[in-house]
Amino acid sequence: MTTFDMLGLAQPLLNAIQKQGFDTPTDIQNQAIPHLMNGFDLMGVAQTGGGKTAAFVLPLVHRLLEENEKTVAAKPRCIILAPTRELAQQIGVSIRSFTKGQKVFHTVIYGGSPYKQQLQQLQRGVHIVVATPGRLMDHMERGSIKTDNVHTFILDEADRMLDMGFIHDVNKVAENMPEEKQTVMFSATMSKQIRNLSKGLLVQPKHVEVARENTVAETIDHRVLHLKQKDKPKLLAHLLDDPTLKKVLIFTRTKAMADRLCESLRDRGHKTDTIHGDRQQSARQRVLRAFRSGNIELLVATDVAARGIDVADISHVINYDMPLEGDAYVHRIGRTGRAGQSGIALSFCTDGESDLLKQIERTIKQRVDIHDDHPYHADPLPFKAGGEQKRRRFGGGGNGQKRRFGGGNKKKPEGGFRKKANGTFKKTKAKKTKKPNLAGRRAA
Repeated sequence: MTTFDMLGLAQPLLNAIQKQGFDTPTDIQNQAIPHLMNGFDLMGVAQTGGGKTAAFVLPLVHRLLEENEKTVAAKPRCIILAPTRELAQQIGVSIRSFTKGQKVFHTVIYGGSPYKQQLQQLQRGVHIVVATPGRLMDHMERGSIKTDNVHTFILDEADRMLDMGFIHDVNKVAENMPEEKQTVMFSATMSKQIRNLSKGLLVQPKHVEVARENTVAETIDHRVLHLKQKDKPKLLAHLLDDPTLKKVLIFTRTKAMADRLCESLRDRGHKTDTIHGDRQQSARQRVLRAFRSGNIELLVATDVAARGIDVADISHVINYDMPLEGDAYVHRIGRTGRAGQSGIALSFCTDGESDLLKQIERTIKQRVDIHDDHPYHADPLPFKAGGEQKRRRFGGGGNGQKRRFGGGNKKKPEGGFRKKANGTFKKTKAKKTKKPNLAGRRAA
């Protein structure tokens, strides 16, 4: 069994790891740290909650401790890009825990926070800048961050960067850095777009992969609850009566629904709050602190919280609204059952959402067990690909039978024709009309 002291990390790092109660590295740490310690570029595919952040922070801090260089104003040695403010802050917390008492300095910069404090920290000088792409580009254009001295470039949650449209910013940042540098990419998935991005940024990289994000951690017991749309508030209230639901993350599809549901839960006496894109960054930070400390027992969120929020001891995740994509399902329920702990995830599925459930099951390559031991269970309607009924043929009628082009069922011909005993038609003398083409009728 590999231990941290076998990875060659500096003693101050080993002391910090021990203080945090970690004994052995996770799979991604065990595979990635040796390559990064040896200076290789790296492409890592890792499941959320598997210790990915420490996998790149530990070797980075080790290198900075060995270099023992003073900071230079506006010229960091490492830049770490993260797609969201929450993930950037989480990385900053990890760096702080491993550098406490050491002369390794960092700052976290992101949109929505004042420039003044960021400018002061950058002017004093830091070794590591953790940033979101937009705010980093702002500082680079201002000249408050110069990339001349960068020797390590780390791109975290690369797939999320692509989803959020940051690809051009990422490439522009990379173009302004020295060619001789170590570049590290981590992603939850390995799509064609991620491969193309890695080819442009990495030089002869090492590849490590641990439990792709489209799989659900074994520590999570996840189930689906079928019900009628009108019963969702009542089912949620029923579940929340269970005292074992101590720290619960509830996902809705829209910001408006999150606010309405939060207000309803408050009226029932629950300590709850929301986090979504319309809330100011300071408010989101305050809410997360309250949730971590236990002052809030229920947090209602949109998918903005699906990644980058690391809150310990979340007992349950409830998908009040089914996610629209399979990957979003994995990201949401991955907020529980982290770091080896067990967790429970419950998803409300109404009659019109069977297709979403099927999409999730295709993504995770497994069936989601049905939990029907609740008072609002409703048997799901059978799902048929392409709709409830087969599409009618061109010109079809109401009975769904095939109809011939140009008409409905065969009728006795009208106006000047009569049917003979042998099945043929004979023109009568009653009306003098132009003889039509009867080939089709006779053929019929």
